[in-house]
Amino acid sequence: MKYKGMFIVLSILAAASISGIGIAIAEESIWLTLLCIAALIIIMGSGFSFKKKLRERGEL
Repeated sequence: MKYKGMFIVLSILAAASISGIGIAIAEESIWLTLLCIAALIIIMGSGFSFKKKLRERGEL
C-alpha cells in the first residue's frame, strides 16, 4: 500500500509529541507542555481525517 509511509511518519510524530509532553512536565515547562499537546492534537486529527478520506475513496 502506498500510504503506509505517511501513516508511519504521522505515528512517529505523535509518539514524539507524547514524549515531549513527558519531558516538558519533567522540566516543569507549562508552555512546552501546551505546545506538545497542541501538536499531538493536530497530528492525530490530521491522521484520522486522512484515513477517513482514504476510506471514503475506497483506497483503504
